[in-house]
Amino acid sequence: MTTTQSNTTFPKAKMDSMLVRVLIAFLTTAGLFYVNIMPALIDGFKQALHFSNQQAGFISSVNAYGTAIGAFGVIFYIQKINWRVTVALLLLALIAIDLSCIAIVDPKTLAIVRFFHGCVGGSLVGIGFAVTARTKNSDKTFGVLLVVQFGLGGLGMMYIPQLVPQFGIAVLYLSLVAFSTVTLLMLPFISNYKLGKDVKKLSSSSWKLLSQKPLQFTLASIFLFQAANMGLYAFIFGLGKHYGLSIEFLSISLAWAAWIAILGPLLVIWMSTRFGLIKPLAIGIFFTVIGTIILLYSDIKLIWIIANIGVGITWAFVNPYLFSICARLDDNGQVAAMGSVASKLGLATGPAVAGILLANDNYSLVIVIASVVLFVSLLTSLMAAKLVD
Repeated sequence: MTTTQSNTTFPKAKMDSMLVRVLIAFLTTAGLFYVNIMPALIDGFKQALHFSNQQAGFISSVNAYGTAIGAFGVIFYIQKINWRVTVALLLLALIAIDLSCIAIVDPKTLAIVRFFHGCVGGSLVGIGFAVTARTKNSDKTFGVLLVVQFGLGGLGMMYIPQLVPQFGIAVLYLSLVAFSTVTLLMLPFISNYKLGKDVKKLSSSSWKLLSQKPLQFTLASIFLFQAANMGLYAFIFGLGKHYGLSIEFLSISLAWAAWIAILGPLLVIWMSTRFGLIKPLAIGIFFTVIGTIILLYSDIKLIWIIANIGVGITWAFVNPYLFSICARLDDNGQVAAMGSVASKLGLATGPAVAGILLANDNYSLVIVIASVVLFVSLLTSLMAAKLVD
């Protein structure tokens, strides 16, 4: 049996079961699912609403900046809330916001609304990570989270872009509404994890770490790595079309790339830290740079497939190691929270900068700049790992 009876109406999944890990993975993903299908969202803004690259990139960026603010803000009040009730309210708010976006066609208005969507979603993500930390063998729960994100993200990448020309922008928002609704239905079955105990406030000692080089290099690495990858990935459909690839081929190839990328976190689980931090980070980011550079030859379908699969695997492989540095610097999770904020800021900044650079559809320039930024993140991550390893 994977569920246990409680004094409530709904049976609860066992705290150490695979079922509860899946339920929590959905909870954590709901607030950030738009990031997993961001290329489809940006392409939808451009195709259905006729937004420019700059407008589409800016809207996606303010959405992600809102997420960073929400994730950071939840740190300060998570001790004082009933997390289950709060999650339900946040999910209802997400559903309402996504439904309201269907009727919005003005880019400035949409940017404002999506910013608030990000704040709500970021709070949900923060609570989800707090619940994840309460699970037994939380590393396994994190692994399930990545499987859910890449698995469902790939599904969205395969079907949504092909449905937008037929049904309009509503398809994008309704897919987000569907995910939030399913998560809301799952919520009553999650075990009664208590978040009030042993959750520490950000202490002055954690803030003092910001003046030390290991944390500075680590946060810089996370920000640069995420910004470079998402800046390019957010416009990946436009890049493929620029090189003459069809939307059908792009949807299928990117979906499979997302699914195969699940090998990244599985490889992390197998390797763990038996090889330290320097070697995995050096190999992982180096191949991310190579995979990004060869996108300059995306008119060759085989190279397109290899590049996207390779970057997908290494993106999912490198992130856990960068966050493991955060964990080593601070044993109460506060530095990890800072790393999470740096990650979301990177995810937000990348599309904004790429959108500006794509004013003349100069995808080659974006590829080159992304490769340079990734190389800088390689240097900073190695300096951080050397100081911590």
